[in-house]
Amino acid sequence: MEKTKKLNDTKEYVFAFWRWLFLGVALGVVCGLVGAAFSKSIQGVTALRSEYPWLLYLLPLGGLVSVALYKLCRVSGIGTDDVMESVRSEKKVPFMLAPAVFAASSISHLLGASAGKEGAALQLGGSIASVFGKIFRLDDKTHHIITMCGMGALFSAVFGTPLGACVFALEVIRVGHFCSAAFFPAMVSSVTAFGISQMLGVEAERFSVNAVNEFSLDTLWRVAVIAVAGAVVSIIFCGAIHYADKFFEKAFKNAFLRIAAGGVVIVLLTLLVGTRDYNGGGNHVIERIFEGGEIRYEAFALKILFTAITIAAGYKGGEIVPTFFIGATLGAALAVPLGLDPAFAAAVGMAVLFCSVTNCPLATIIISAELFGSEGLMYYAFAAVMAFLLSGRYGLYHKQIFVFSKLHE
Repeated sequence: MEKTKKLNDTKEYVFAFWRWLFLGVALGVVCGLVGAAFSKSIQGVTALRSEYPWLLYLLPLGGLVSVALYKLCRVSGIGTDDVMESVRSEKKVPFMLAPAVFAASSISHLLGASAGKEGAALQLGGSIASVFGKIFRLDDKTHHIITMCGMGALFSAVFGTPLGACVFALEVIRVGHFCSAAFFPAMVSSVTAFGISQMLGVEAERFSVNAVNEFSLDTLWRVAVIAVAGAVVSIIFCGAIHYADKFFEKAFKNAFLRIAAGGVVIVLLTLLVGTRDYNGGGNHVIERIFEGGEIRYEAFALKILFTAITIAAGYKGGEIVPTFFIGATLGAALAVPLGLDPAFAAAVGMAVLFCSVTNCPLATIIISAELFGSEGLMYYAFAAVMAFLLSGRYGLYHKQIFVFSKLHE
C-alpha cells in the first residue's frame, strides 16, 4: 500500500515537473519578447527626451492621453496592487492592462514623469499570465502560480536580475509566507525571459563597486547608520506617496484634471530646480555615482517629491527605479561623513530602500548580489534586514499582506 502511494506520488511530481517546465518556458519566451520590446521602448523614448528637452512641456497633455488610453481599454484604476490581489483571489487581471500600461509608461518616460519601469513590468507580466491561464484552462490555484511566474519573468526581462526577480514575485505578495509550489515554474519563466531579453540586446542592470572594505565591525556600524537612515527615509517616501495620492484625489475629482495638474506641477518643479535629473527613472544619476562618485546631498529628497507627485497624479511606470535612485543618492550623501566610498555606500542605500519599501529581504539580498557582485554581500544583507525590521509595516503596496508580524511568529 505504501509502495503504491509512493509510486503515485512520484508520477504526480514527474507530471508536475514537465507541466511546469512547458508552461514556464512558454510564458518566459512571451514575457522575454514583451519585456525586451518594453525595455527598448523605454530606452528609446528616454533618448528622445534627452535630445529634445522641450518634450517636458507636453507632460500635462501626455497625461491626458494616458487617462484616455486607460479608459478606452477599460482598465482605469487597475495597477500593481490589483495584480497582487489576483494571486490571492479569483479576481483576474484583464489582458488590456498590458497594452495600456506599455503605452502609458512609455509616455511617462518620453515626457519626463518621475517613474520607473519595474512596476509596469509586474503589471505586464500579470496580464500576460492571466491570458495563459485562460488558454490552458488553469484552475484558480494554478492560475495564482502562473500569475507570480509572469510577474517575475517580466521583472527579470526588464531589469536583468533573474534570480532576484523570481524570489521577489514569490515574496512580495505575502510578507512572511513563501509559496514553495511556485518556486520551480517561477525560476524557469524568469531565467527563460532573461535569456530571451539578453538575446535581443537588452542590457542587464549592473553597477561596479570596486572599493568594498574587508569585513570589520568598524565598517559594519557605518553601514548600520545607512540602514537606520534608509528605513526612516523609506517611511517618509511611502508616506509621501500615500499622502499625495489622497491629496490629489480629494483636490481633483476628475482623473483628467488630476493628471494634467500633476504634470504642470512636475514641469514647474523641474524649472525651479534647474536640472532634468529627477525626470524619468534617473538611472543616469545612479550611474554617475558609481562611475565618478558624484554626490548631491538634496537629490534623495527631491526625488521623493517628484515621484510622489507623479504617482499620485496618475502617471504610469513604477516606483522601484525611483526607490533605487533615492537609496543610491542617500547612501552617497552619507558616504563622506561616514568615511565610506560613495559607490559602496550607494549600493548599501539601494539595498536598504528596496527592502524597506517592498518588505522583501530575501529578494533584496539576491538582487544585491546580481547588481553589485558578492564581495560586499554581507554588508548589503545586514543593512537590508536591519532596515526591514525598522521600517515596520510601511510599504509601497496597499494590497501586500503581512502573514506574520516582523516582531512575533
